[in-house]
Amino acid sequence: MKKIFVLAIASSSLFFATSCKIDQEKKTELPDVDLDIDASVEEGQLPSFDVDWADVNVGTEKRTVKVPKVVVVMDEVEVDVPYIDIDMPKEFGNKEEHTIMVEAEVNGFEHEINIEKIYASNNNLIVVSELEKGETSLGDKKMRISDQITINAPDLNVKHYIIGEKPNRLFNNAFKYYANEKDLKSKLENYRVIYSD
Repeated sequence: MKKIFVLAIASSSLFFATSCKIDQEKKTELPDVDLDIDASVEEGQLPSFDVDWADVNVGTEKRTVKVPKVVVVMDEVEVDVPYIDIDMPKEFGNKEEHTIMVEAEVNGFEHEINIEKIYASNNNLIVVSELEKGETSLGDKKMRISDQITINAPDLNVKHYIIGEKPNRLFNNAFKYYANEKDLKSKLENYRVIYSD
């Protein structure tokens, strides 16, 4: 009996489905597609994204830094330069002319620098110079001063010591400064003077 009832329901459902009327309101039409094929290859482009990460500001700020500045340069003039000729045993090598120069960069007032003495021991030289402050103002300028001696000798190790107040300029770090020659006494042991101004 159950089978007949299920069959009857299925038959009536089929009747209702087949007896449904469908009216077409518009004609079926496929969309128009225009194809334009270009065989040339164009460069691609990666996508760009606007990512909210951090604010970056580029600008300038006032800071105090050390920068090179123009210095007063002295004119070249012909002068008598001390010349030292040293004969040493052949084991030290052949003689060549060398220029021994001491320099300082000063500001505030004019200064003078002079090579006062040269001490020697074996193949070592110690050059002692003196820096003296003058009375003429340089204003806001700075000035490089120098003294030199020509030496005809084999290659020698040279150390410089300057007697005087070290000017507050970065350039002057190349030499060691001492208040007076007595402070050098221990460094001059076993050396003898070969030049004195």
